[in-house]
Amino acid sequence: MAPVFFEEVTLKAIALAAACAAAGALLAGCSNTPSNKDDSVFTYLLDRQGTWVENKVDTLPPLPQAGDLLPFNVSQNTPLKFSVDAKSLTVGSDGIVRYTVVVTSPGGARNVNYEGIRCDTYEWRLYAGLNADHDGWDRTVQNDWRRIENGNLNAYQASLYQDYFCANKMPTGSAKSIVNNIRLNHIASDIR
Repeated sequence: MAPVFFEEVTLKAIALAAACAAAGALLAGCSNTPSNKDDSVFTYLLDRQGTWVENKVDTLPPLPQAGDLLPFNVSQNTPLKFSVDAKSLTVGSDGIVRYTVVVTSPGGARNVNYEGIRCDTYEWRLYAGLNADHDGWDRTVQNDWRRIENGNLNAYQASLYQDYFCANKMPTGSAKSIVNNIRLNHIASDIR
């Protein structure tokens, strides 16, 4: 009986040694050894950005008519008046809210721009401005995407983004619902 018992103990010892070696290898793999992976670039699944492509803006809206302008508030401290052309406002499949804005000085001078606001990145872009003859659009003034400025006295893009166009990095709704909110002065903080 002694040889069988000895063989059994030997086999158990070999199995235990193999299990310990496997556990040691596993623990060594979990150690704090440096890896080639940069953990600082970790992003949550919902935060990952896909390949975004902006819709082409081939056609521009007609110039705004006075009856289609919807005033909105930017700051109590600015003498300028701001309006959005209701007929120009669109929400693209690319997530861009495009609109014509009219900025009027106390003396009656007007600045008219066709712009877009990108809700997911807090950026704006100028597509065209009123030409020198005041009878059409001038595309030569267009720019690339720029960060929206908050602290500026006349930061109308920030007001449009925060009050009417965007919430949770997405457009607040359809063009019709955004126009209704501007018309009724229902700002986003009142709606939530």
